[in-house]
Amino acid sequence: MNIYVSNLSYNVTDEDLNDFFAEYGEVTSAKVITDKFTNKSRGFGFVEMPDNEAGQKAIAELDGGIVEGRAIKVTEARPREERSNTGGGGGGKRSFAPRNNNYNNRY
Repeated sequence: MNIYVSNLSYNVTDEDLNDFFAEYGEVTSAKVITDKFTNKSRGFGFVEMPDNEAGQKAIAELDGGIVEGRAIKVTEARPREERSNTGGGGGGKRSFAPRNNNYNNRY
């Protein structure tokens, strides 16, 4: 079972995340997501547990719990949505034809 954990303190590490869930059962992996440029925590992470029953119990008991002064949100992770590889946000094709605003006709 893949579990999504949000509203984490920026001080929480992968090991901390692993420790939070280890008391509910075996943890396959625990990863705090970090910014690729600054390498600082983005405030959320994922935990994988092979036993669904243990994962559900962990979700039920840890959701809303306080960790380093913050109420964490713990839910079952949704499958990652596919993204298109079109690149940055663009406005589509632009025409640079002169506007017909009659500016030149005023003076």
